[in-house]
Amino acid sequence: MGTVALDSVQTPFGKTKNALGGSATYFSVAASFFSKVKLVAVVGTDFPPKFLNFLQSRNIDTKGLQIKKGKTFSWTGRYSYDLNNPQTLKTELNLLAGFHPRIPSGYQNERNVFLANIDPHVQLSLLKQLKSPQLVVADTMNYWIEHEKKALKQVLKKSDILILNDSEARQFSQEANLVKAARHLLNLGPRLVIIKRGEYGCLLISKTFAFCIPACLLEKVLDPTGAGDTFGGGFLGYLDGCRKLNEASLRKAIVYGTIMASYVVESFSLNRMRRLKKNDIQARFKQFRRLTRF
Repeated sequence: MGTVALDSVQTPFGKTKNALGGSATYFSVAASFFSKVKLVAVVGTDFPPKFLNFLQSRNIDTKGLQIKKGKTFSWTGRYSYDLNNPQTLKTELNLLAGFHPRIPSGYQNERNVFLANIDPHVQLSLLKQLKSPQLVVADTMNYWIEHEKKALKQVLKKSDILILNDSEARQFSQEANLVKAARHLLNLGPRLVIIKRGEYGCLLISKTFAFCIPACLLEKVLDPTGAGDTFGGGFLGYLDGCRKLNEASLRKAIVYGTIMASYVVESFSLNRMRRLKKNDIQARFKQFRRLTRF
C-alpha cells in the first residue's frame, strides 16, 4: 500500500510530465518480477487507462486500487547534478488527502505487507484490516518524521523491518552516527533497520548482525525518482519466495533490492522497467557478486 501518482520530473538529463509514479507503483512493479502483488492505493478518473493496463500486465492485482471521481495525487520535482536531493516544486494531494484504504476480502490473510511511504495513520488503518501478517515492512519520509512522529512510532511497533534513508534515520533518532541511529530505531519495535544511502549503497542492522553493501556501479543515471521504493520491491519480492527468513536470505534480498533500484534510475518513470527481463536481473546479480566478493 502506498501512493499511485502522476509525476512531473526534471533532471539535468531530461524531463517528463504526468508520468506514472508513486511509492506503491514503483514497489509493485519491482516486486512483480519475483512474486504476485496485491496493490492498495487510490487514483482519480484522470488516471490514464494505459497506466492501469501496464500495472495489470505485470500480473499486479489491482482490485485494491480505488478509482474515484477527482484528481490523482501528483508530484512535481527537479534534480540538480546532486541526484540525492530532489527539490519539490509542487505537491497536489487531491484524492490522497482523504484516502482510507479498503482491502478486498481476499487480501486479509496476506503474509507479507509493504507499507510504502504515506501518512502513518493510513498505514495503521491498513494494518487493522489484516488478520495476522507474518512480515510487515514499513517505509517513511522526513515529512512524517517531523509532523506525525507519534503515529509513526505506532507503525514501528507493529513493523518487523523499517526502511528509510540516511538523513531520515538521523532526523528520527537525533543521532549523527548511522549505527547509533539504527540501534535507536531498533529499540522502537522493528527487528531490522535498513538505511538507504543512495549512490553509496545501503546498511542493514539487526540486534545480532550487520550487513553493508555498495550501490551498483552505473554510468547511466537519468532519474532517481522511485529508486527507494523499487529497492523495497526487489527486497520484499525476493523474500516472499524464500522458505526461511534468516540472515542469508536477508543479505541476498538486500542485493536484489539494490539491483532493481539500479535499473529504474537508468530512465525516466518506469520506462526501464518496461523493458527489463529476468535474465537482465540475474546478469547484474552476477556482476554485483564479482564486484563485492573477495
